Amino acid sequence: MPLTTAALLPAGLFLIALALAAGGARAQETADCSDAVTQVEMTGCAEQDWQNADAELNIAYKAAMAKMQEIDGYLDDNLIGAAETLREAQRAWIPYRDKTCEAYGFLARGGSLESQLVYGCLADLTRQRTGELNDLTGGLGN
Repeated sequence: MPLTTAALLPAGLFLIALALAAGGARAQETADCSDAVTQVEMTGCAEQDWQNADAELNIAYKAAMAKMQEIDGYLDDNLIGAAETLREAQRAWIPYRDKTCEAYGFLARGGSLESQLVYGCLADLTRQRTGELNDLTGGLGN
């Protein structure tokens, strides 16, 4: 079973994301994200951007995991562990990302900008991690 970030969201952040998604989904249906004006539109677009980044991350994770499994396949039994190491790293990274972004949201705590800040942070850190996973998949030849 693939390890997705949604499956590992802390319960509190998951509930916040779920509540925000209801309003954000409506904004995504009507908002032109190249010209978002209202806070609802900007938040919806920020959420959409994070969802797109998360989808890219999941593709990159699967590719990196396949590379690690390939590496494990040609190593001696006493040297294998690439796939498990990557899995553990991803499991450690997700709470780090989520708590970092939750902290970032405190810059506008209780205000209408809070969720936009959190989604923007989630998208940024997710894209950074996607780059790291793509580098890992590319191996030493990158």
